Amino acid sequence: MRGVFLLTDYRKFRWKNRNTSEFKHLKLLWYWPFYGIVFFLLERGLKLSYHPVHCSLDDTIPFCEYFLIPYYFWFVYLIGMFVYTLLEDTECFRRLMVFIMITYTVTCVIYLIYPTCQELRPTIFLRDNVWMNVVKFLYVFDTNTNVCPSIHVIGSLAVLFASWHTPRFHCLKWQMFFWFSAILICLSTVFLKQHSVIDIAVAIPLCILAYPISFGKNLIQSEVKLNERN
Repeated sequence: MRGVFLLTDYRKFRWKNRNTSEFKHLKLLWYWPFYGIVFFLLERGLKLSYHPVHCSLDDTIPFCEYFLIPYYFWFVYLIGMFVYTLLEDTECFRRLMVFIMITYTVTCVIYLIYPTCQELRPTIFLRDNVWMNVVKFLYVFDTNTNVCPSIHVIGSLAVLFASWHTPRFHCLKWQMFFWFSAILICLSTVFLKQHSVIDIAVAIPLCILAYPISFGKNLIQSEVKLNERN
C-alpha cells in the first residue's frame, strides 16, 4: 500500500509555472469551491421532494450528545490530512483529491436524483448541559436533508485510505489512530441522529468502488513515470 513519497518545493512556485508538472496538482483545489456551490444549491437553493431514510436499527441507537466530539473532530481530521499531504506528500494529495472528487460528485448526483432526509432528531431533550446547547445549534445550522450517502462517512474513509499511502503514517500507532477516529466519526453520525444507519451502509460501498480508481496501482505508476520524466 505504500506509495512513492514526493515533496513539492512551493518556494519555487510562480504564477507562470502553475501548469508545470511540479505544480499542476494545485488546480485540483478548484474542486472545493465548485463542490461548495453545488452543495449549497442542493441544500438551500433547490426545492426538492425529499424521501425519509429510516430503518429499524435506527430506533435501537440511543441519542448521545457526547458524540459531538468525534463529529466535529471530522473537520480537523479531514482538513488536517489535506493540508499535510499538500505540503508533505504531493502524490498522496493527488490521489486523495481524486477520491474526493469521485465520491463527492457521485454523492451530489445521488442527492439530486433521489433527494433524502432524516426525521430522527429528538424533539425533546431530557438533559440540559453545554453539549445539548451545541447539539441544538448544530440542528439549526445543519439541515436534515441530503443525508444518503453520508459525507461524514466518505470523508472519514478518505482520510483513512490516504493514511495507508503516506509513509509517515505507516506505523501501528498512527494506523490505530486513523482507524479509531474513522470508526468514532461514523458512529457519531447515528448517535447524534444526524444520519440513519442506511446512510453509512450506502457510503461504504461507494468508497470501496472509488478506492482502486483513485489509490490504485495504475494511478501510482502514471504519477511515478511522470515524475521520472521530469
